[in-house]
Amino acid sequence: MASGFLQSSLGEVWMARILHGGGEGSLDRLLPSVSTGLSPRKRTTSQCKSEPPLLRTSKRTIYTAGRPPWYNEHGTQSKEAFVIGLCGGSASGKTTVARKIIEALDVPWVVLLSMDSFYKVLSPEEQTLAASNDYNFDHPDAFDFDLLTHTLRKLKQGKSVKIPVYDFTTHGRQKEWKTVYGASVIIFEGIMAFADKALLQLLDMKIFVDTDSDIRLVRRLRRDISERGRDIEGVIKQYNKFVKPAFEQYIEPTMRLADIVVPRGGGNMVAIDLIVQHVHSQLEERKLRWDMAALASAHQAQPLPQTLSVLESTPQVRGMHTIIRNKETSRDEFIFYSKRLMRLLIERALSFLPSQVHVVQTPQGEDYEGRTFHGKRITGVSILRAGETMEPALRAVCKDVRIGKILIQTNQDTGEPELHYLRLPKDISEDHVILMDCTVSTGAAAMMAVRVLLDHDVQEDKILLVSLLMAEMGVHSVAYAFPQVKIITTAVDKKVNDLFHIIPGIGNFGDRYFGTDAPPDWSDEEMDEPSY
Repeated sequence: MASGFLQSSLGEVWMARILHGGGEGSLDRLLPSVSTGLSPRKRTTSQCKSEPPLLRTSKRTIYTAGRPPWYNEHGTQSKEAFVIGLCGGSASGKTTVARKIIEALDVPWVVLLSMDSFYKVLSPEEQTLAASNDYNFDHPDAFDFDLLTHTLRKLKQGKSVKIPVYDFTTHGRQKEWKTVYGASVIIFEGIMAFADKALLQLLDMKIFVDTDSDIRLVRRLRRDISERGRDIEGVIKQYNKFVKPAFEQYIEPTMRLADIVVPRGGGNMVAIDLIVQHVHSQLEERKLRWDMAALASAHQAQPLPQTLSVLESTPQVRGMHTIIRNKETSRDEFIFYSKRLMRLLIERALSFLPSQVHVVQTPQGEDYEGRTFHGKRITGVSILRAGETMEPALRAVCKDVRIGKILIQTNQDTGEPELHYLRLPKDISEDHVILMDCTVSTGAAAMMAVRVLLDHDVQEDKILLVSLLMAEMGVHSVAYAFPQVKIITTAVDKKVNDLFHIIPGIGNFGDRYFGTDAPPDWSDEEMDEPSY
């Protein structure tokens, strides 16, 4: 609950992710009592301070404003997302206020959730009434509060959620739902945003947008005629029959529940600035601060976990390590022997997947008792960019395997990993996931990637982390946070230096594999950026 306004904290300009949607029964439930080419190329990096907040291509959006860790060293989310509830009459300017708050907040990973997405699916009889403007969309019973509360609660907890997409022309839900994930701030807006007890308990700040009724009517006429294909007679009929009475009976009384009332809607920049100051202060209080030095020393002298499996160090494996660790090795030799190790590593990882007895008949007519994979699917997820080099090895041994990608980069000011981009296959929650990264030093990026998978409801014991080379620190960090994740690697080095580079290590795997070079004005330390 908002209790006052504190000083704002400054930040860079970040991009908000916005999800679009568009608002007589028992009042007891509703109103609570008030209480590879081999040619060298230049290395690229993301600089949040000078670049635009996102990069768009034809297929993907990459946020240069990365999401910092939202979980602690135990791998659990210690702070929930901050939820702002925006209520007000139809066409009062709630979405405009929400957008101006987002613009002024300047924080990464903000989600706008509209109550209009949660209208109930209409029966054929109700569809007929809606077509003649005789169905009351402004009544609490028109909304699926159970789905709405469940969705907002999961989103606040940091989970991935699916949002229905409501079509105001057909008065039904579209087949495809939108997936939303990764909110630091959630702005939830709707005409009945304060009309459910369970929903109110999820709101950290409640704002009522108070706009003159004549202005709201003009806005509704313009919107419903131009955007929703209605005629003027139907809009006025619906307004007088349903919208105005619903506002007086259900919406206006909830103004007393608001922490802040914003007169004149989106034009009231004084009120919006005060709201933003308070949200900034709340986010600063909730901010997690990672102590990498403490993480490094937490597991010193501890035995390696039982969840770790290291490829047997045969003369062949050790010989390949000798080649790829040698700083004099040419790029084509480095790629060739890295690929050989990757293939062995992936084959080793597959041996930890569940299997069951399967009897087949040989060409000689005899039965052979073998084994087959016991699960729904196998999905590979690479941590960009180096983890992407392991995808061909996985595809070579797993036919039709699905591939997801996660981009995690280190913030040069804080030293923390930040999530910039993810693309995961649908229904990944049912899969066994092979998470791929070529080197793991502190384990910070691997921990973030595992947390992302868990937030998408992948079971922890179905995640296998595979890496060519790991430091003991990284092994311990991942195993401590996620004790059911299986860790498979070809070698474990004991030390990590003050820059969190693996010692003796392999150098920067991505630079050596892709042939990228640091700019001439970079120091050696900047060039050999650690892979967390």
